[in-house]
Amino acid sequence: QVQLVESGGGLVQPGGSLVLSCAASGSFASIPVMRWYRQGPGKQREMVADIGLDGDTDYADSVKGRFTLSGNSANDLVYLQMNNLKPEDTAVYYCNAQVAIVPGTFTHDYWGRGTQVTVSS
Repeated sequence: QVQLVESGGGLVQPGGSLVLSCAASGSFASIPVMRWYRQGPGKQREMVADIGLDGDTDYADSVKGRFTLSGNSANDLVYLQMNNLKPEDTAVYYCNAQVAIVPGTFTHDYWGRGTQVTVSS
C-alpha cells in the first residue's frame, strides 16, 4: 500500500508565499512521476505541475514563473514552492503519484487527501 501525505497549506495574503510538501510512503519500486493538482471552488480539478525521476518539470501556464516544483532523487518527497500567490490560486491542492510497485511494470495511480490553500486579504 502506498500513501501520500501533503502538508503546508494555509491562509496567505495576495502576493505571499507557501510551500507544500508531499511525501510518499509504503512499499514500491519507483515513482516515475509526481504531480500536483488543484481544485478551486466550483472548478474542475486541474494539473498544476509535475516532476519526473530525471528532475524535469512541467507547469500549467497559470503558475509558470510563480511556482517551482522540486524533489529528492527518489522522487518520493516533493516540494511545491508557491510565490506571488493570487486569489485565483485558492483551491484544495492534491498530490498525485504514478507508482511502479514492481520494477519494470506498469504504474499505479495514487492520490493524497489534499491540503487547502486560501489566498485572501
